[in-house]
Amino acid sequence: MKTKPDKTLDCLGLYCPEPVFKTRMELDELKKGETLEVLADDPAAEEDIRSLVKHLEQELVGVSKEGNTVRILIRKVK
Repeated sequence: MKTKPDKTLDCLGLYCPEPVFKTRMELDELKKGETLEVLADDPAAEEDIRSLVKHLEQELVGVSKEGNTVRILIRKVK
């Protein structure tokens, strides 16, 4: 993923529901068009954050994994 995030949210070491809760809080703070990068190592985080992004009707730019860490890029469209 080449997109440079406007903000990075480090949720490493946090477990459900914290990564989703913190992602929601950060998305609320972003301006339309900005991008949030979420780093998490909770096995449930990827699926939970995908659901959140869909529910909030935002854009999931991409997901990548490196070891136990998942990197999720979200663009605020609304």
